[in-house]
Amino acid sequence: MKYFICLFGFSALLSCSEKEKKAEESLETKAMRIHEQTITVDTHNDINVNNFTDSINYTQRLETQVNLPKMREGGLDVSWLIVYTGQDTLSTEGYAKAEENALAKFKAIHRLCEEIAPDKIELALTSDDVRRIDSTGKKVAMIGVENAYPMGEDMLNFKKYHDLGARYISLAHNGHSQFSDSNTGEKDSVWLHNGLSELGKAAVKEMNRLGIMIDVSHPSKEAMLQMVELSKAPIIASHSSARALCDHSRNLDDEQLKRMKENGGVVQTVAFSSYLNTEKDSLRRDYMDGIYKKVADSMDVVWHKRSDFGNLTEQQKEDFLENYPAVVDIAEKSVVDKDDAPPAVNVSDLVDHIDYMVDLIGIDHVGISSDFDGGGGIEGWSNASETFNVTLELVNRDYTEKEIAKLWGGNLLRVLDDVQTFASKQR
Repeated sequence: MKYFICLFGFSALLSCSEKEKKAEESLETKAMRIHEQTITVDTHNDINVNNFTDSINYTQRLETQVNLPKMREGGLDVSWLIVYTGQDTLSTEGYAKAEENALAKFKAIHRLCEEIAPDKIELALTSDDVRRIDSTGKKVAMIGVENAYPMGEDMLNFKKYHDLGARYISLAHNGHSQFSDSNTGEKDSVWLHNGLSELGKAAVKEMNRLGIMIDVSHPSKEAMLQMVELSKAPIIASHSSARALCDHSRNLDDEQLKRMKENGGVVQTVAFSSYLNTEKDSLRRDYMDGIYKKVADSMDVVWHKRSDFGNLTEQQKEDFLENYPAVVDIAEKSVVDKDDAPPAVNVSDLVDHIDYMVDLIGIDHVGISSDFDGGGGIEGWSNASETFNVTLELVNRDYTEKEIAKLWGGNLLRVLDDVQTFASKQR
């Protein structure tokens, strides 16, 4: 059951004839009906533990891109909340510090669902849980782990994280981990494992055994291909797009996409500007950088260019991402009427990637994600309250209700079922 406010930002709706307007209104009505009846799943939303306290939490309409009021407004049903830890040294000390961070995020998610707002959101561990919780009118939380680095070299930690609710794990992030090379190795062609380490290969088998989906969004291409080869269950890319349309190392090329299809997996197209259209994003960002800085200064917060992000400390990154949505929202609103502003990456660009991947590997292997509160967000889907706009664009491109249901989570939940079924047969 959904209750949401629709936000539209399409100039075409304002310029057409009265007859065309009626047709558009009919299309909107159809899109709204489909959106209301579809369980919408966003597979990647970062969190800050400071927003999971008694006084500041997701029951409030915070500046965060995702929270319960914004999910209700936009009709977003399922949010995968992310246990993310940045890369540090491959040492006992580094692992211990990272695990402290990871466990704090697990604790925050459980607190939201079990103490702060158990009447509004519940943690799901299976697709049946998702459907049951959704039928009650509550929102659904699921947990993904971005970077297995906090697990150190103890394979028992995979079960520990599974027991805490993790249902997908990526073996690397931005930097080579003890398990896997990262896509960031493309920058200097320096690799640590030439794909997966022996520990990483064991991790693939362990995740298969436990029923944890393997996420290949951040690992290197060679690591990804090795994971596909080793895994006995389907895998996912939790937040990646098509490299043929945007040549970024975080995206999957045609070879990888075809291997995902062969594996039975799913690629969750991500609403991250620089992964959808780098040229368009760069022009817009160059124009906006000075405006972002002025807004940040007026708010007395520190602003960093995205190009500097890799050189920041984890605390600086956390502070930046906490303030990012508010700064961007104010800055973007300030240039709406400026004729010289380059166009922003938008929902149409996102669906271009969906179209491409559906044409290449089929409707059963493509999904949707945002990377909200981790740098994601585009014009038309800048936060969870605008989720309907994605469905509207899909309907505008003649996707059927059944196809939209697959894209908005049906495919992802099918993979989760397959992974958990495989695991159950091993016991």
